Order: sequence, then C-alpha cells, then structure tokens
Amino acid sequence: MKVIAINGSPRKNGNTATLLKKSLEGAASLGAETELINLYDLNYKGCISCFACKRIGGKSYGKCAMNDDLTSILNKIKEVDALIFGSPIYFGDTTGAIRSFMERLMFPYTVYEENYPSLFKKKISTGFIYTMNITDDYIDKAGYRQNFNTTENFMRNIFGSSETLIVTDTYQFDDYSKYVSTAFDEKKKVKRRDEEFPKDCKKAFEMGVRFAK
Repeated sequence: MKVIAINGSPRKNGNTATLLKKSLEGAASLGAETELINLYDLNYKGCISCFACKRIGGKSYGKCAMNDDLTSILNKIKEVDALIFGSPIYFGDTTGAIRSFMERLMFPYTVYEENYPSLFKKKISTGFIYTMNITDDYIDKAGYRQNFNTTENFMRNIFGSSETLIVTDTYQFDDYSKYVSTAFDEKKKVKRRDEEFPKDCKKAFEMGVRFAK
C-alpha cells in the first residue's frame, strides 16, 4: 500500500502541511508506505495545451508530454493506492501551484469521448484537505463549496472516489500584532486553534486510516 500526499501550500509546517502529515500518519499506522511532496520545492508549469496526451497514436497519449520536475512525480502517482491533496484557499480557490499540478495530473487521463471516461488504470482513494481563514458560516455565502464540489467530482470521475475535509478559521501568524490584521480577533483564533484544530487533525488521521484500508 502506497499513499502520497501533495502539499500545495508554500509553508512546509503550516496548517495544510500539518493536516497532510496527520493523514499520512493515519495511513502509516496500518502499515502503508507514505510520502509527502511539497510542490513549492519543484520547478514546473501548468498545462500548456499541446494536446500531445490526446494525439491518436502519439507516444504521449494518456500522459503528460512535458519534461520538468513534475515528470517523476506523475510517474510515481501511476502506482499509488491513495492520493491526498492539500491546499490553503487564496481568493476563493486553491493555490496556483496545486492548480497547475492538477492540470498536469488529471487532463491526460481525461478522454474526449462521451461521459469523459478515465485512462487511469485502477480505482484509488483520493481526498482533498482545504484550509482557510474564513469561518464555517461564510463558505456557502462566498460560493466556496461549489468549487470544492467541482474538484471532488473531477477526481471521482478520474480516480474512482473522492472525499473532502474542510478546515476553517485557521490561525495564520505566530504573532498577530506584527501584521495588519485588525479584522480578526486573535484571542478567538487562539481558542479555535487550541480547541478545534486538534479535532481537524484527528479527522485527517482518520482519512489516512480509511485510505490505507
């Protein structure tokens, strides 16, 4: 059993990375081999619309033809049993780093035929962990959930299954007094971090356990 987590945050020890590590701990607790990949360590671009992955009889049919730091990662993912993405939310969506990664990963497996069948060779468990500064009650008001559902549907269609963990009202700074952040109540942020974030970590751990089963 091999489980890979993809960190789409620029922070290697922030909220997103912490939750991804917890998910891998959960998978490892059942004996899975795990790996965490930090996208901000890699040099790559998003899809360049060359359509080599769609060319009939082409040598790159069903796989990305670009050759850069993502190439070896995309090859690894062909052999995984579970895949977990993680990203903070910037302006209502995931980071550009993980969006570019997902374009490169998912588009080659999507066939331009009726119902858009998948070329991924097996069914695997996939999940997405989102972290964000907004509170729970603002997710629907801001239209975030529609974005999350769209991504989940694409992942389910390509890989076979998908689930989502949404973590809200996260603690962003080590010291709020050093930043222009009067829109937030630091005491409430600290309370949320101390009382609720451990529960979120437990949910991430449990996701890893489910995937390892």
